[in-house]
Amino acid sequence: MKTLIVALALVSGAAHAETTAIVNATVHTVSAAGTISSGTVIIEDGRIKAVGAGLAAPAGATVIDAKGAPVTPGFMNSFTRLGLLEIEQYVSTDDTAAADAPFAAAFDVAAGLNPKSVAIPITRAKGVTRAISAPDFGKSMFAGQGAVITLGDDDAFTVKARAAMFVSLGGAAKSRAGGARGAAVITFREALADARYFDRNRADFDDNRARATIVPRLDLEALIPVLQGRQLLAIDAHRASDITNVIALAAEYKLNVVLIGAREAWQVADDLAKAKIPVVLDPTNNLPNQFESLGSTLENAARLQAAGVTVAFMTTGDQLAHNPRDLAQFAGNAVANGMPWDAALAAVTRNPAAIWGIADRYGTLEPGKDADVVVWDGDPLEVTSSPSHVFVLGAATDLTTRQTKLRDRYRDLTRSEPPLGYR
Repeated sequence: MKTLIVALALVSGAAHAETTAIVNATVHTVSAAGTISSGTVIIEDGRIKAVGAGLAAPAGATVIDAKGAPVTPGFMNSFTRLGLLEIEQYVSTDDTAAADAPFAAAFDVAAGLNPKSVAIPITRAKGVTRAISAPDFGKSMFAGQGAVITLGDDDAFTVKARAAMFVSLGGAAKSRAGGARGAAVITFREALADARYFDRNRADFDDNRARATIVPRLDLEALIPVLQGRQLLAIDAHRASDITNVIALAAEYKLNVVLIGAREAWQVADDLAKAKIPVVLDPTNNLPNQFESLGSTLENAARLQAAGVTVAFMTTGDQLAHNPRDLAQFAGNAVANGMPWDAALAAVTRNPAAIWGIADRYGTLEPGKDADVVVWDGDPLEVTSSPSHVFVLGAATDLTTRQTKLRDRYRDLTRSEPPLGYR
């Protein structure tokens, strides 16, 4: 399996010469074209060739008759540990954090990603074709660099490295910065000041004449793109007052920010909309699990969307590494709690594409986009629905997983041969 790691843009794997036409489909383009009844999606050379009603399948194309079933872009989970963690209790399978390293901001998860992770095909089989693989926090308020991954087989597993810098400015940051939220904000400001000083005085650093800084040189290098607004800064914060601090810092330093978690974001929804700061959240978060999330509500996503905030979804808790496949179910929960269906679909397709910088290639069913396409056997946001076909970068993927193999292995218990222990 070949893994492609690129710093600036997602690239497709090997070109797929075959042509596929999905016909008689209810096509949810998640674009200005809206939903197309009796629509056709034509896939050629890994890209979407055409989308529309009444299109003829090209000669020699593989034809899939959807029989009216929904077709959507592949879903994107905006915060996972996919490819970084297999077994939590077994340290050799955990590459989520550089907890004891002398650097944190410079830590890049891309080199530790495992394309053979058993969680990847399980996730893909539920219609998730892209994801953010994010670092975890150690002793620093900075976690490091997360990556966008495309969950394909073989050459169709691709990586956009350093997609965002992850940092905490909420309650979790205070213990890493002296025990108070004010200390965390000061530490963050000082880190940015150090990065600016480093960028302007590199020769002094090379000659060992520079003033002392609170972060090491590798971290200073990593922070410069953030300071210049060229790299997305993903900030973990939940309390409304913490989010207000983030809004102020983003404006002061002209940072390109996305909020992660943001359980009380609905309380400052108008301010977030005005600042054009998007939010990645878990729409199933309800009861508070700590004081900074007393305002948690299942209506968080709906209220933010109604205020004009760009919202994308993630699956938290055990779902970070082991069940990010549950994304469609989580989006359905948002609909059940007031979010329009089309907006919830956008929160797992078009919106994350815009947030994570891949909207030129992914997120809608439009000609020229990467052919991440899913055919569903029912409502994509209904928990009982599943994909019947999943294409990643134009390649039809095998929906067989370790779990389906185990299911089939022991489905018929009446067979005597081979004995259960030999199956």
